[in-house]
Amino acid sequence: MSFLFVGLGGAVGAMLRYAISLIPYKGDFPVLTLLTNILGAMMIGFIVGTASKKNMPDNLMLFLKTGLCGGFTTFSTFSLEAYNLFNSGSCILAICYALLSVVLCIAGIWAGMMISTVVVKG
Repeated sequence: MSFLFVGLGGAVGAMLRYAISLIPYKGDFPVLTLLTNILGAMMIGFIVGTASKKNMPDNLMLFLKTGLCGGFTTFSTFSLEAYNLFNSGSCILAICYALLSVVLCIAGIWAGMMISTVVVKG
């Protein structure tokens, strides 16, 4: 049964990721993937922060954390875009993208956990 919760969450996450990719944007810097990964980091931070205060059922955690966040975030896309930037000679842009992705996603986890402290009363 747990596979069903992961699969359903993954489907929802993938659809949300696709919806963000439809936002019109022209430019060399992969802003939409960066945005998706930051939002995903904030979501998983919020989920973990909430779970530390509330007793969340295992299936809900599988749906939200493994399924939804796993289907929503885009590490493979991030990796391909960073590679393509390096490969096209945009080394500075590739390094900025990689650094921003790591730093802002870690900050996103922190922000999600802080938001959960305000929103969820334990």
